[in-house]
Parts: sequence; C-alpha cells; structure tokens
Amino acid sequence: MKKVILIFAIIVSFGSKSFSQEQKYEPTWKSIDSRPIPSWYTDAKFGIFIHWGPYSVPAFSKVGAYSEWYWMNLVNPDRVSNGYNETNEFHNRVYGENFTYPDFVPLFTADMYDPEQWADIFEKSGAKYVVLTSKHHDGYTLWPSKEADKSWGRPWSSTNSGPGRDLLGELTTAVRKTNVKMGIYYSLYEWFNPLYTNDVNLFVDNHMIPQFKDVVEKYAPSLIFTDGEWDYPYTTWKATELLSWLYNDSASKNDVVINDRWGKETRHKHGGYYTTEYGSGLPNADVPWEENRGMAHSFGFSKTENFEDYNSTQQLLYMLVDIVSRGGNFLLDIGPTADGRIPVIMQERLLEMGDWLAVNGEAIYGTTLWENTCQWTKGKVQDAKRGRYKVKYDVMKLTVNPDKGFATKEIFFTKKDDALYGICPVYPKGQLVVKDVRLKSGAKVELLGYDKKLSWKQRGKNIVIEVPALTASEVPCNYAWTFKMSGLAK
Repeated sequence: MKKVILIFAIIVSFGSKSFSQEQKYEPTWKSIDSRPIPSWYTDAKFGIFIHWGPYSVPAFSKVGAYSEWYWMNLVNPDRVSNGYNETNEFHNRVYGENFTYPDFVPLFTADMYDPEQWADIFEKSGAKYVVLTSKHHDGYTLWPSKEADKSWGRPWSSTNSGPGRDLLGELTTAVRKTNVKMGIYYSLYEWFNPLYTNDVNLFVDNHMIPQFKDVVEKYAPSLIFTDGEWDYPYTTWKATELLSWLYNDSASKNDVVINDRWGKETRHKHGGYYTTEYGSGLPNADVPWEENRGMAHSFGFSKTENFEDYNSTQQLLYMLVDIVSRGGNFLLDIGPTADGRIPVIMQERLLEMGDWLAVNGEAIYGTTLWENTCQWTKGKVQDAKRGRYKVKYDVMKLTVNPDKGFATKEIFFTKKDDALYGICPVYPKGQLVVKDVRLKSGAKVELLGYDKKLSWKQRGKNIVIEVPALTASEVPCNYAWTFKMSGLAK
C-alpha cells in the first residue's frame, strides 16, 4: 500500500511540474501560431478602437476616407493624383502652403482630456477591451519614446511636445480601474521617418524593435494591434523573433493577444486573430477574427462627416450581434478631438449600446457558435459579402429593411453551455417558431429583461414560443430582443 501511495505521489508531482512549466515559443510561425489565444479575448466580443494624434487637429478627410492619413494625402503625389486633392485644397486654404504637418503638434493640446471620463464611458458601453493608437503611421507617439525623438531629430512624443502628457499611460491607469482590458495599436512603419526611408533594416533594428519593447514593458498591454506591415515581408520586420520575445519574456506574456498584421504576406495566415476592416467580417472560421471600423467613414475624427454619415445605434448593434453570431469580435472605433473630447454623438452611440448590453449581454459575452448562426425568413437568401477590406455591409437590409423578395435574418443565434440564445431584430408577434431546435422536458424559455417565464412547446423539430404582447413601458430594451432557451437536448 505504501508503494502504491509513493508511486501515485511521484506521478502527481511529475505531472504538476510538467503542467507548470511554461512553454517556450520559437521564432517560427509554426511555434507562434500554436499558442492558444487567451480566453478573455474570445469571451469579450466587443472592444473600442481609438485613433488620436496630431491628425486630430485638422480632422479632415474627404467623406469616405481616413483623416488619420492626412499627412500622406497632403504630400504624396500619387495619392493627390488619385483623388485626395481635397486635402491639399483644404490645407492651403486654412493653414497655408508653408504650414507643415509637424506644425500641428503644438495645436494637439489634449487640454480637455479626462482619461477617467473616457474609461467610465468605455465601461458603461459594455466593451471589454480598449485599443489606443500608441503610434500611427506618422510616427508620433502618445507615450515618452526616446526612439521617436532620436530618429526624428525633434520632439516627437506627447510628453515633450503638444500635450506634454503621457496620454497612453494615463488612459492605461484609468482603464485598469475598471473591468475593461487595455490594449494598443502600433504601426510598424513610419511614412517619413528618415531612418525608415533611408534604411529599413536599420529602422527595424535601432528604432522599431527597441521602441516596441519599450511600450510593451512600460504598459503591459493585453492586446497589440499592429498595422503598416504591408511594405515588407515579416522577415524584414523580424516579426517571429519579436513575437517569441513577446510570448516568452515580456511583461504582457501571460494574457497578450495579437492580430495578423506582421508582414505583407501574413494577414489571414498568421497571428492570434484575423482582421477585417469596414466589412462584415469572415465566414465561420476556426481562427478567431475581428471586424474593425469607425462609426462613420473615418477612424480619426473628421469634421467633414455629418449626421447622415454615422451609423445609428441600431445599425451598430445589429453589426455586433451579426458578427458575434458568426464567431467574431467587433472593434468599434471612436476619434477624439485634438483637445481630448470624445464627440457627443460617439458618446451617445456607446452609451446606448451599453444600455442594450446591460439587458442582453449574457447572449453576447462568452458565447460560442450554434450549428446555425441565424434563421432566415422566407424569400431569396443573400448574405453580406466577406472580405478583408471595405466590403459592402448593409446590415439593415439583412434585418429590418430588405429589398423586395429577399429574406432577412429573423433570429441570430449564440450559445453558452446548454442555453441557446435567439436574438430577434424584429419583436415577434404572437408566436415565435424556432426551427431545428429541441429542448428537454422541463426546459425554460425567457425573454431577457422580462421577469416572467414564457410558455413554449415542442412541435416536431421546432419549438414554438408564446411571445408576450408588451406595452412600451414593459419592453426591456430597444432594437433587438433575446429569447433564452435553457435546456438544449443533445
């Protein structure tokens, strides 16, 4: 008996030691891609993107374009000749031909910046992570970066120019007082950095890598959204070497999540999750994915965008639900003003989304795919197209405003444990027939936000739910309504 106990103790001890040893990731894609994505990210579903920098001063782009590309649109002849001449016309009229992009830096004051207020809005929005542009393609950093100042030959960070503040550090501190994860956007390339334009290899070795390590070690971000990778392959950026350091030795190694933008050939092939931009996301995929977009056409704040350019709260919520039902995350961008205010229309959208998530969040957070992502009405089925970048995505036509003869998604499905959630963009009248679902005897059906159980019955392969007729004051939320079906039969 003592021998048996001793052997068992040895086995347990060996097993515990093996389990506790940290896996070391090699600088190869095979090794890097083998790292499981932390569950906090796949559970989170909804995040907030923030584009903020000196480009927020002119805050200009032609409608449909990105204001954060102001400098490139201003000086690059190819872009000017390909439809971006509006930037030159605006700039020369308002600031004059001798006013350069660096002259915007003193006007990037952030004097109304209140990171605590920002963090409060983000938490109330129901978002579970935030991604701030630590550095966009202009190379200007929102934290004290000695590499930025050195390679640019001028003060080129927010602590020694413009705001005179560590904007990234202040927001990181504020966000971490909430239940929201803090992440960063980081551009690998810098349009007009003298080191980059003269010798990319020196830029990578002497600027990018030490700067990247600096921002990670200072702030330990939980998510890193790289961008600007498209000029060179991942080998030039030394991406796998950098990522093996990130996963093995950095301050972020335990919970960090990365995207797929690490070289001109890596999107939708390598990384932690795959990205799409201003589209509908990906088809159901084995790899986690994320759709990211602004509330209107631009990531950075653009003064040319009017009310009609902004997606409504209803549209944004339908995007969120549709994306989550297909297994994705939704990263929704805001563009603060140069003085540090979140535009009121953006605050309104976020807070209204938070009101909906306060009622229906359990049907979003921590959910997984159901065997059917949605249930269509009768009619011709035509889903949104999928693609990496700027794919037409009219979510209203898919839900409440279809073209004549076309079907709509009357129920979006998500799943958690033995519960199936059916999210309806149109409140059902009388009865809701949920097709190809079987519930156990004694299963429970609820309308989230409504405190009474609902009657239901199994009718063949379908279930039929008796939907209560509610007065305006009894309706638990706006835009979409969730029926929770607990007790799925296997």
